[in-house]
Amino acid sequence: MLNIRCAFCQTPYTLSRVIMLDALQEVDAQKLSHYDAQCPRCRRATRIPRQRLEMAMPNWRNELKEFEAEMKEHPQQEAPLPAAEPTAAAEPVPAPAPKAVTEKKPAAKPAPKTASTKAKAPAAQTSSTKAKPAAATSKGKKTTKKSK
Repeated sequence: MLNIRCAFCQTPYTLSRVIMLDALQEVDAQKLSHYDAQCPRCRRATRIPRQRLEMAMPNWRNELKEFEAEMKEHPQQEAPLPAAEPTAAAEPVPAPAPKAVTEKKPAAKPAPKTASTKAKAPAAQTSSTKAKPAAATSKGKKTTKKSK
């Protein structure tokens, strides 16, 4: 057994003997430096160094042989498949009637957008092209707008 804490959600969980044997086999066969253990809560992988796995189970090759012998003596049965839901077997389901072959019509082209349907975007004005207020351009007259 190896106690681990998820690096992402901080959930503590344990690797069982079977999972550790499987992990050590995978790491050894593929010559990996770590094993990615999936968190049962967030399903993200937490890296476990090979050295830590081997420290938790130093004689894993012998234990693997014992485990295989144990499984031969006491084989596990597969879980039964769930029973199918009963359907109305007394009433046969009629086959759908074949459809008449029709010619495919070409897809209709979308209507072109007119000026009234287009969204009018405000024109970008630079500081040199901005219109100056009337009061600033007329030197002699001072006009003010009255609010209603």
